[in-house]
Amino acid sequence: MGEAALHEAALAVGARSVFRAIVVGTLVAGTLDICAAILSWLGRGVPPGRILQSVASGVLGQNAFSGGATTAALGLLLHFAIMCVIVAVFMLASRRLPILTPRALLAAVSCGVAYGVAVYLVMTYVVVPLSASPIRTPSLRDLMQGIAVHVACVGIPIALIARWLMPRS
Repeated sequence: MGEAALHEAALAVGARSVFRAIVVGTLVAGTLDICAAILSWLGRGVPPGRILQSVASGVLGQNAFSGGATTAALGLLLHFAIMCVIVAVFMLASRRLPILTPRALLAAVSCGVAYGVAVYLVMTYVVVPLSASPIRTPSLRDLMQGIAVHVACVGIPIALIARWLMPRS
């Protein structure tokens, strides 16, 4: 087998590893995040469908809240699509920046903490305000809870999955 063929085979294996890491990361972080949102708002009397409709409101605006199960399903689909992008950004960045996938567990967790905070801040102060969503700036309580959830349910799981599944250079 020539050098070019070996290089091509290595790229194919690397691409499969990245794809698998993105899929696993999306399923894990997406599930943890939406479950945390549903549980935290359920405690305030907000039904799960309404949480999912709030995600759909980013595209549909206020109309999402009168769409019943259809807009709730759209919200769930959008949630996982957004999470896929969030995970893909980390996984692809980790290919170029090995510091994102350190061998040491504590360092990986630290990267996850930073990424979770960054994701929350970008979603809350950039993405949501630019969307059609009527949801606006969170209270201090909701801000702190949102950061904690994104650190524990998004950033850390993504960083640990990257450490586990991403190919090493």
